[in-house]
Amino acid sequence: SIKPIRKRIHVYFLMTTYYTRTAQIIHWLMAIIFILAWIVGFYSGNFLSYEVDGSFKGDVITFHKNIATTIIFLVVVRIFWRYTHPTPQLPETMSPSMKKLAHAGHLALYFVLLALPITGCLYSWSVGYPAPVLYLFDLPALIGENPAVTAIVKPLHIWISWAAGLLLVGHILAALKHHFIDKDNVLNSMTKQPKD
Repeated sequence: SIKPIRKRIHVYFLMTTYYTRTAQIIHWLMAIIFILAWIVGFYSGNFLSYEVDGSFKGDVITFHKNIATTIIFLVVVRIFWRYTHPTPQLPETMSPSMKKLAHAGHLALYFVLLALPITGCLYSWSVGYPAPVLYLFDLPALIGENPAVTAIVKPLHIWISWAAGLLLVGHILAALKHHFIDKDNVLNSMTKQPKD
């Protein structure tokens, strides 16, 4: 009969028009944690000093590390989920070159979202401090105190943080353009669920 076939087509269409609820939750949780960690890191690095603020700066950095390390786990879960569940297709109104640019932007975001906390952990370990996760446990230290490593990963962490910030702004602007100018389903696919 035609009805079951039509229903399967309808279900597949909905699955490839909207992200799953799990993917949406992971996406927005990562966004909140990343933005908070970025702001806290920027604030502690540029407006606090141990000479003036003493232990307060240490407390702020510890908070930064405790939330930022969770991104490593969330990115791994997000990548696994993305490649085991269908994802919405980009609008047909987008040119092939724009679709390639969008995919490149997503890959770049995944890269910096992993590189940023990893370089942060290396930086913390290289100066003799742990890399804590949500005040629950510390990640196993892969290296010991090492000034030579610090000299590399400290500036690398800062540069990647700026790259990540720029990519995030670009990501937000692109989503808003899709919603308000192109008037397609890109933003809705990450904020809404289909109605049966």
